[in-house]
Amino acid sequence: MKSIILTFTLLLVYLTSNAQKDFQGMAVYESKTSTADFKSRFEGNKEITPEMQKMIEERMKKMFEKTFILNFDKSASIYKEEEKLDAPGQQGGFRMMSSMMGGGGTYYKNVKDKSYTVDKEFMGKEFLVKDSLPKLNWKMESETRVIGGYNCFKATAVRPVSQSDFRNFRPKKEADKKDDTAKTEDKDKEKKTNFMDDFELPKEITITAWYTPEIPVSQGPESYWGLPGLILEVNDGKTVILCSKVVLNAKDKVDIKAPTNGKVVSQKEYDETVIKKMEEMRQMYDGQGGNRMQMRFGH
Repeated sequence: MKSIILTFTLLLVYLTSNAQKDFQGMAVYESKTSTADFKSRFEGNKEITPEMQKMIEERMKKMFEKTFILNFDKSASIYKEEEKLDAPGQQGGFRMMSSMMGGGGTYYKNVKDKSYTVDKEFMGKEFLVKDSLPKLNWKMESETRVIGGYNCFKATAVRPVSQSDFRNFRPKKEADKKDDTAKTEDKDKEKKTNFMDDFELPKEITITAWYTPEIPVSQGPESYWGLPGLILEVNDGKTVILCSKVVLNAKDKVDIKAPTNGKVVSQKEYDETVIKKMEEMRQMYDGQGGNRMQMRFGH
């Protein structure tokens, strides 16, 4: 009798471990960032024709509205933008800006060893960012809601912003803009303002997430993780990432592994590279005068 019980126990452990090992899921996310602040910067500009305005808005929509696929198992995941054919004229600067809006590359997260790897292309160079997953101090809230048929719970956290993510820029307060304008006029009365002079990068932002314990994996879109269930929605005030579809244990499995191409750097090193290059571009456009930055944005 004891041998039968022991055999049954070992069989149960074997089946359970294999079920966990084979478990895999796929989630589709729609990411949308508010463009109201950027649109207002172009409105009323006499140098921009209605045709240019329309083109700019179309480009902005493609940069700020994206679809991503998250493939995950119990310990790791890969998050990647849905592949689409680039339309003519959407290379170069447009691709660079698109990457700074959260697109491009494969984002690999391993929640077991708390690390991530993401390959990024910036100004023609390939980088492989490797670092520790950001630790978010989630506060569990009492609110609940249903997303895609799954019961979800609310959690909030405050996190420092990524300096290489253009979506984090916020419009300056009127008082700050007036103060900056006065300083600019004192320095050079004939110098026009740069497109980005109306925006600033906050030190931290508040994140609201909705997760479902019905899918018990500590995974989510982008760099989000650390909750007792799959994160189905994330909102940072400007960007909303919402899950539109979940498929569990499909017949076709996906190879969940980290990307390997690019120069290996830390997140801090990558951010410093982006900031340095953006400042060089800013100085170049300032040197050429005027609103070249915002005109460039539309091309």
